[in-house]
Amino acid sequence: MADSLRDQLLKSGLAQKLKAEAKPVRSAPPAQGKPKQQRPAAPSPSPAAHKPPRELDLASAYAQRAKIERDERERAQREAERVAREKKQRKQKLAALLDGKALNAADADMPRHFPHGNKIRRIYCTKPQLEALNRGELAIVQMSGRYLLVAKEIALEAQTIQPETLVLLCDPDAPAEDDVPADLMW
Repeated sequence: MADSLRDQLLKSGLAQKLKAEAKPVRSAPPAQGKPKQQRPAAPSPSPAAHKPPRELDLASAYAQRAKIERDERERAQREAERVAREKKQRKQKLAALLDGKALNAADADMPRHFPHGNKIRRIYCTKPQLEALNRGELAIVQMSGRYLLVAKEIALEAQTIQPETLVLLCDPDAPAEDDVPADLMW
């Protein structure tokens, strides 16, 4: 009923008996007199079936865990490097596309306000540029923290390279939020 801890561990298979501690096996005294009937011996299971599962010691478990964590860190680092490389390539393509195609005028004096990044931003343009921007012929793109005024086609190409680049492209056919139909009766 009250087995010792050692006996409990041996029964559960968590510990193995040492050969020096093995109890001596009593040999049966020689049979005298009437011979007993021999029963057929049951087939003995293979020696591999009696072996307990290989136990990992603490040091090898820590080494295995450290290897898994190291592999995971290396995989994450390779993924981050790949993402950074792709981002750099997109930025270079965008810079090559927009190089020399910005229509920002030095003498622009009319501000055009637009929402971007939960803030109201502004870009200065000339009167003809402002009208073209509102008609949807021009667009605003962002590159390296600056807002550039470009043609609609260039802006759409920039959007295919990097979608968050396109900041403003007006649709003249879209109804404004405050449009009131002319035939509305009050």
